[in-house]
Amino acid sequence: MDFLKEMVTNSQVVGWAIAFLVFLIVEGITFNALVSIWFAAAALLAMLAAMAGLGFVWQLAIFTVSSIVFLILTRFIVRKVKKKTHDPTEEYDIGKTAIVIEDINNDINEGRAKLDGADWSARSANGSVILKGETVKVVRIDGSKLIVSA
Repeated sequence: MDFLKEMVTNSQVVGWAIAFLVFLIVEGITFNALVSIWFAAAALLAMLAAMAGLGFVWQLAIFTVSSIVFLILTRFIVRKVKKKTHDPTEEYDIGKTAIVIEDINNDINEGRAKLDGADWSARSANGSVILKGETVKVVRIDGSKLIVSA
């Protein structure tokens, strides 16, 4: 019980615990988008360093280095996973025809087309202006944009 009482009265331990909770809350709010999870883990390590009696400079160094290491490892894992996954609907929509509902002009980053009843942002595959009302063919999908040709 004395150990727990001592930890609660140690302001550095409390500070790192609060940082840990804040980073977890931010991660929860962003729906697991991997925004701050590595900072939460690093704060936990820094809190353990504070509990072990290491000085604040060491705690800060542990937090900084572990944040960087966790960030690099997470990016590496995410890139490997992203390469393996793809959206199967992309192939499904390629080759379909759509109707231009707003002039497509890549120079001013404007244009919309309707595909299967859904309104999409659209860009011309070759950079040409495509006028409203024209029928276009879907060449590829780039994120949430249709890349089309007349």
